[in-house]
Amino acid sequence: MTRDLGFITARPIAHRGLHDRAAGVIENTPGAFSAAVAGNYAIECDVQLTSDGEAVVFHDFVLERLTSGAGKVIGHSAAQMAALAMKGTPDRVGTLSDMFSLVHGQVLIVCEIKSTFLGDMRLTDRVAAVAKAYRGPLVIKSFDPRVVAHWQTLETGIPAGIVGQSDYSHHEYNVCTPAEKHAMANLLHLPQSKPDFLSWQVKDLASATPFLWRTGMGRPLMTWTVRTPENVEMAKKYADQIVFEGFRA
Repeated sequence: MTRDLGFITARPIAHRGLHDRAAGVIENTPGAFSAAVAGNYAIECDVQLTSDGEAVVFHDFVLERLTSGAGKVIGHSAAQMAALAMKGTPDRVGTLSDMFSLVHGQVLIVCEIKSTFLGDMRLTDRVAAVAKAYRGPLVIKSFDPRVVAHWQTLETGIPAGIVGQSDYSHHEYNVCTPAEKHAMANLLHLPQSKPDFLSWQVKDLASATPFLWRTGMGRPLMTWTVRTPENVEMAKKYADQIVFEGFRA
């Protein structure tokens, strides 16, 4: 049975919350999430794994860009992460459970499970454990097809999507083989990952993979990250939903 995924396209999705660094509202913080809720926007967030197996809401694998700390997130416990000040704001790094308590079902949460592409499913399992108790609208997504495939075996009832793009030459994907990169660019992993939706890079929307997903298969297509008027026009033409930042959609 095909899931009803209309709730995913109902409201634009604020990328890492409705953040505005100039105003002291930093990405993936309670301030950014509260601003998104106030604007009635869905929220995209990222989760990383701590040394003690907790899921914290944080984008980078390392701490320096966003916090007063240093080193890798995986080298810190959840308590140590919570003690770190986010640059430019009194907000601290919170857990996914903390975020769920703050949002409390008021808007859709799109949770991206970060991955090192090494087959480690501890973060995915922890997100599933926390998510099963959440009663608000929620979907997860990941760049890693194995994460999505594993999620689908956990039978949470929560939809899962693939984040993708046409080119995987960035150093973040050096751990992936050429065959794996080709499979991700062309969705050759569909029989294993079985995604419910696709989130494709906005500059790559006018390409075969997202077109066939949306038009040929009739499945929901969101796009990231929409920042310019040109991006908006591209999204209107080729996608059903946007993940945006830098303006109010």
